[in-house]
Amino acid sequence: MNERIINAVKDPLKEIGVTVSNIELAKEDGEDTLFLHIESENVVDTDLCVKVSQIVNPIIDELELPEIPGEFILDICSKGVSENE
Repeated sequence: MNERIINAVKDPLKEIGVTVSNIELAKEDGEDTLFLHIESENVVDTDLCVKVSQIVNPIIDELELPEIPGEFILDICSKGVSENE
């Protein structure tokens, strides 16, 4: 799953100077959540995370990955921030 997602989003994210450093599917507050940890030459702020989400979300939906449930939360965060913080 991780490799398919990374390969699918790599080029569109490269255009905005972003790379994916890690992907994790986990439960957070009882919800299935797909965490995408990103790196950028620029500051990873809320605006960049929103932009990445807008690019990545439709791509993941198109992939039809069986590991990802029908409904999930996409959480974009910086490489240095874990989902437990």
